[in-house]
Amino acid sequence: MLGGEKMEELKGGLSLKSHLALLTDYYQLRIAQGYFFFGMVRVNAVFDYFFQENPFNGGYVIFAGLSDLLEFLESLRFEPEEIEHLRFLGFKEEFLSYLENFHFGGTIYSVKEGEVVFPLEPVVRVEGNVVETQLIETILLNILNYQSLVATKASRMRYAAGNCKLIDFGLRSAQGLGGIHGSKAAIIGGFDATSNVYSALCYSLNLVATQSHLWIQSFGDELTAFRKYAELYPDDCILVVDTYNTLRSGLPNAIKVAKEMEMKGHKLRAVILDSGDLEILSKKVRAMLDSAGLNYVQIMVSNQLDEYQIRNLIQQNASIDIFAVGTRLITGHNHSTLHAAYKPCVIGEQPVLKFYDNFLKTTLPGRKKVIRFFDSEGKFDGDGIVLETDENIEILYNPVYTEQFRSVNESSGRFLMSKVMENGSLLRQMPTVEEIKRYATNRLVALPSEYRRLDNPKQYEVGISPSLMRLRSFLFEQMRKGPMPKQV
Repeated sequence: MLGGEKMEELKGGLSLKSHLALLTDYYQLRIAQGYFFFGMVRVNAVFDYFFQENPFNGGYVIFAGLSDLLEFLESLRFEPEEIEHLRFLGFKEEFLSYLENFHFGGTIYSVKEGEVVFPLEPVVRVEGNVVETQLIETILLNILNYQSLVATKASRMRYAAGNCKLIDFGLRSAQGLGGIHGSKAAIIGGFDATSNVYSALCYSLNLVATQSHLWIQSFGDELTAFRKYAELYPDDCILVVDTYNTLRSGLPNAIKVAKEMEMKGHKLRAVILDSGDLEILSKKVRAMLDSAGLNYVQIMVSNQLDEYQIRNLIQQNASIDIFAVGTRLITGHNHSTLHAAYKPCVIGEQPVLKFYDNFLKTTLPGRKKVIRFFDSEGKFDGDGIVLETDENIEILYNPVYTEQFRSVNESSGRFLMSKVMENGSLLRQMPTVEEIKRYATNRLVALPSEYRRLDNPKQYEVGISPSLMRLRSFLFEQMRKGPMPKQV
């Protein structure tokens, strides 16, 4: 534990953005120091990032966060203030000298950001010395877990919303600064725009602004508030109509202002509802707008929406053009985290596994590749996890129930992972968020609908090669018999 006064002295003037090397768990640095003093810097390791189950009782995950992770790793350095802080924490001078010159020098293989992925299969593979591969664990999990969770949630909402527009309103409901990455992940998952100005700047996202109830209440009356707002923003005017009474005052006043805007050569863009029975209100609002000749004015709704409420409103033929989603998007409701792991699969030159008393949670050893198979129509038809040296794959076994297997046609398979970083340097320019979104959208089109449905989706088949199954079984039995022989 650190004394409060000393902690305040050390952190004075520090900014989170400029000290991301310390965005890790305390034990990671302590373990890294131990590895350093016992000569483990000379030992290589390979780690896999994967997740154990689909969130939201769904059928897939949209992988997101890779570009942010790689940008972080390429610039990872320990600045003088950070070294001083670690000195105060009691780290030894020899290790601090090592950190002063530290940079991530590993090699990373990954599936593309925006890829549709499934439980157990390696999504990212990190190779390097055991210090650097272990030291990045916390930030890797932090970035990839959260963005993949939100991107997946967003894609479910996109599935439910059909062709309606989706706007991210989640920043104020986000867990702190996570909302910055959350807005990016929402776009990857299929959203059209965000209200988050910071994320829009960082990632070149489309921005949307609505009116607030406070604006309405700040003026003497609702009509004046509408007129002032329309005067200020004539080409991008969205009016909130439920501050007092939607049908008796809010919408009639919005219609009056819309007609005044027409006379000046402008058009009201939309009205927004964020309370009441959205199905009934939207239909009545649509009828009143159309009756006034304002069929071009769109209807936006918000109010604790998720994919199920969006689906219900669509099925009820609600007159809604735009869904603005906040809390249940940005928090990944009701699945608070992606249950992912970052585990070693090779230490030194020896394959290793994390042992449990059954195959359900026992990790897969060795350097591995992921093959995706396609049917005659180009749809996903199962994935295979195979050893890097495997060739001519004809059979895949269920990784848990190993008596189950299926035949595969290797000619229809494509490898998903490629090298994206070597010796700590990016090998290619990262795609833009819009490019990642388009990729994710195209991949979801290739995923059969039974895996995308919101209720009781079919579970996608992921198998392991015979050689991988034999290696895991051998190491599993060794662990059951007693301690493994010395590895390094």
